[in-house]
Amino acid sequence: MVKVYGNKATRFGFGEALVELGKKDEKIFVLGADTVSSVAINGFQKSFPERFANVGIAESNMLGMASGLALAGFVPFVATYGVFASGRPWEQIRTTICYSNLNVKIGGSHSGLMVGPDGATHQALEEIAIMRCLPKMTLLSPCDAIETKKATMAAAYFNGPVYIRYGRENIPVITEETAPFEIGKAQIMKEGQDVCIMATGTMVYESLMSAEILEKEGINAKVINIHTIKPIDEKAIIDAAKECGAIVTAEEHQIFGGFGSAVAEVVVKNMPVPMEFIGMKDSFGESGKPSELMAKFGLKDVNIVNAVKKVLSRKS
Repeated sequence: MVKVYGNKATRFGFGEALVELGKKDEKIFVLGADTVSSVAINGFQKSFPERFANVGIAESNMLGMASGLALAGFVPFVATYGVFASGRPWEQIRTTICYSNLNVKIGGSHSGLMVGPDGATHQALEEIAIMRCLPKMTLLSPCDAIETKKATMAAAYFNGPVYIRYGRENIPVITEETAPFEIGKAQIMKEGQDVCIMATGTMVYESLMSAEILEKEGINAKVINIHTIKPIDEKAIIDAAKECGAIVTAEEHQIFGGFGSAVAEVVVKNMPVPMEFIGMKDSFGESGKPSELMAKFGLKDVNIVNAVKKVLSRKS
């Protein structure tokens, strides 16, 4: 049975970490873009108003301000919806922040389909692709609220630009407070040797659930949580490819240029094995209940099970 320790939105892990960081370090500064409470940075605003700025609906300006704060010696965190945190200010992130390797941390909330009723315009499904292609950018995609808190804490003391992808909806908490977290180090959630399911973000839980289904059918699946998409844990991927001989990736994101592509780049170069990809298949989302959208677009445990069976049919 998959151990679940409650349900909590990953945005709250992000917000809680900022408050703790603010208490420890006066260099932590937070900027919001008119979505302060919904992306869970209102706690920091209340606790440290002198180190908080709401710039309004002006994301490009917000990233420029963060760059100035970084140059002045602060550790600035910016946060808004992922589509606005990554898309609107992409040129500022590329040229001002990454090119100069500035110590700016970007929180992209409301990622994936689970924004639900907000619809396609607010469902961030492309930011893994457009962030991981940037030189010097570190990209984190934690799987639950506890891991999001750890990722945010780690990002504060990691030199250089960091993008943290997190969400709005309550999702199962599947990691423990005592579990280690290291940027660039994947976490094995379940051992297995028949196939490896590599997942990121919300899809780690779905992958564990699919492994339970597969177990009942005599298929022993290894499940790896890859919370750091860049720099990705190449050793964990290569070792799993050697051990299992087949891989399925799962992400709440476009499959083109996303997490699965990042894994495939490692696999094809070092240990080619059959692969299947679970994710958005060149499609925008739509408005609806999160659970219904995840089912409609093929991002549930049953879809992973089917992908596993397909990839195993090609395993030599």
